[in-house]
Amino acid sequence: MRIGELSARTGVSRRLLRYYEEQGLLASTRSPSGQRCYDEEHVQRVGMIRTFLAAGMPSRTIARMVPCMAEPNADRARLALAAMDRERARLSAAIDDLAAARAMLDHLIEVNRAFLANAGEGGQEAEVASRTRRTPEFTTRVSPHGHGAGVRDAG
Repeated sequence: MRIGELSARTGVSRRLLRYYEEQGLLASTRSPSGQRCYDEEHVQRVGMIRTFLAAGMPSRTIARMVPCMAEPNADRARLALAAMDRERARLSAAIDDLAAARAMLDHLIEVNRAFLANAGEGGQEAEVASRTRRTPEFTTRVSPHGHGAGVRDAG
């Protein structure tokens, strides 16, 4: 398939596909007239590249992993595996951080919903204020169940 078809099938611009080639992320063959030619495997490769880039993986790191897939040998495989292990550890740490942030956000949503559900009852604001502890860096809101979630102060 030509670059236009690969672009249409992957949703990636022709210019970006050429950039991927310049960076060593994608390799094409050439027709007798010099046009780039791709096969079905390239559709999956572009998807993989987009996924890695979206996860914050630098193109140079992806380029270190790609040769072992295209032309495997022991040295390339060792270098690629080291890069893959580093990126997996980085992604795992990011996932853990995101999960912790989501849990804190879920708790704050729960506290806010409970407040809004009881907003019509007198004294609710005073009760919420009494359940708020301030430190120089964090404000901790304690739910009616005794759970707290720290929120970093902006000032």
